[in-house]
Amino acid sequence: MTDSYKTIIKPTEEILYKEKGSKFYGYAFPLKNDQEVNELIAPLRNRHPKAGHHCYAWKLGADEHNYRANDDGEPSHSAGDPILGQINSYELSDILVVVSRIFGGTKLGVGGLISAYRETAKLTLDTADIRLRTITAAIEISFEYPQMSQVMRFIDEGNFSMISQNLTASCIITIAVPQSQQESITASINQMYPIKAKALD
Repeated sequence: MTDSYKTIIKPTEEILYKEKGSKFYGYAFPLKNDQEVNELIAPLRNRHPKAGHHCYAWKLGADEHNYRANDDGEPSHSAGDPILGQINSYELSDILVVVSRIFGGTKLGVGGLISAYRETAKLTLDTADIRLRTITAAIEISFEYPQMSQVMRFIDEGNFSMISQNLTASCIITIAVPQSQQESITASINQMYPIKAKALD
């Protein structure tokens, strides 16, 4: 299991790539879920009413299985797959890349289309603000006030971020840790008697 992946934090500027009169407009968007795909593509259909194809690919999450490529009427595998190939080449996820094509009068052939869609996606991602995102899981720590300094030192030394704290008669602090380490960190805290920890779903 991987704890981190690369993504983009904001939409890219429009990129224009020309090939034999055809114009390819490239865009990349941060993506939270696949329901957003049509909402993000709809304004591009209005922006480029002469575009016959709005081909795209998206990928979500850190695993390799949640993705889709769409040729939007271009020959099979000539558009969506080359776009997805660039997403994978840049090791990106939680992203949608769209290429809108306006036909220029000269047919490019399948090989030409693959090359043009791939190059447009590459140029688009070259301009993206790419960041590393860590997948975290939560641990709830329960303790009394005398253990406060011990708990805070553990949090500081592990460089864990606090999600919430409830300091009333006794103390409960919830922290975020790398997902793959949730069980081992919970076990470590539980060895610090009388401090108690439990992993949260």
